[in-house]
Amino acid sequence: MNGPGDRLRRFVPDRFESLVSGVRFGQFVSVGVVGAVSDNTVLAVLGLVFGVPDLWAKAAGIETAIVVMFLVNEHWTFSTMGAAGRGPFLKRLVKSHVVRSGGVTVQLVVYWFLTQYLTVELVVFDTDLWFIAASPIAIAVAMLVNYVFESLFTWQVHRDGAA
Repeated sequence: MNGPGDRLRRFVPDRFESLVSGVRFGQFVSVGVVGAVSDNTVLAVLGLVFGVPDLWAKAAGIETAIVVMFLVNEHWTFSTMGAAGRGPFLKRLVKSHVVRSGGVTVQLVVYWFLTQYLTVELVVFDTDLWFIAASPIAIAVAMLVNYVFESLFTWQVHRDGAA
């Protein structure tokens, strides 16, 4: 076989080869879509219905998404990784929050830049919805950071040798 994945594997050190799993990455992206829907739903409800300031509503949306995505990743994407039991589960949950803090930082900085620094408006029915439209852009940028670090540190896919 001489597909794109095979060419990429030649440049990836053995320790990180498990990151190139197309199936796992596809699952992670699918879970990310679920997280993005959770994040943006909380953002929209808090911002539009309850009048919570954009960045606070975004932070609440991010936390909601982190918990939702962790649970789906735990039971689907990385279901064969890690030890069973409440203690190891809680350890992975804490690790996931610590690891995702980098992705959250990236996401919030990108979101801040798009909503506070740029002067963009997306007016629909007399309501500026740019704060919602900017969110998926920030999420996409942070997704790659989260995939790499969640794979390596939370579920440690390189130690199990699973691809």
